[in-house]
Amino acid sequence: MSREPSDLEIREYSVLFVCTANVCRSPLAAELFRHLIQRMNGTCEIWSIESAGIWATPGQPAANEVQAVLWELGIDISDHRSRLVSKNILKRFSLVLTMEPGQKEALMIEYPELKQRIYMLSEMAGVEITIRDPIGGTMNDFKQAADEIERWLREGEDRIRQLAYCSLNDD
Repeated sequence: MSREPSDLEIREYSVLFVCTANVCRSPLAAELFRHLIQRMNGTCEIWSIESAGIWATPGQPAANEVQAVLWELGIDISDHRSRLVSKNILKRFSLVLTMEPGQKEALMIEYPELKQRIYMLSEMAGVEITIRDPIGGTMNDFKQAADEIERWLREGEDRIRQLAYCSLNDD
């Protein structure tokens, strides 16, 4: 579903959501945020919204439960394929949002030159809360994770907009 923009393509807003395997929380966050922006603005044209995983196995589809939760909202992510986060991916985004503190810490250690862009999603609403990984849980666990992600996206939307806005040529 997401595509690789050329090096010349610049978006006004850019956010990368990061989780562990890029099959559950980060694709949920990316799609829920895209859905939120579209409901408010009618379009996402000025946004680059993508996801990746810290320890992802590239090419995996989103978890079936994630696809089902999003399908209930009219969102089809059957084309999603996981990808491993890298410096080349990270440097294209003004804002990088993780789901838990260990992911944030790992990115900041691996890419210290980009640490000013890296936060936990919940920090956008002024708190530091881990969004639990529902993998291996029930369908209700996946719905709860989606509800929690959506809550942090709504509560942190203003801060996300503020931090996601800047030129990607400022590297």
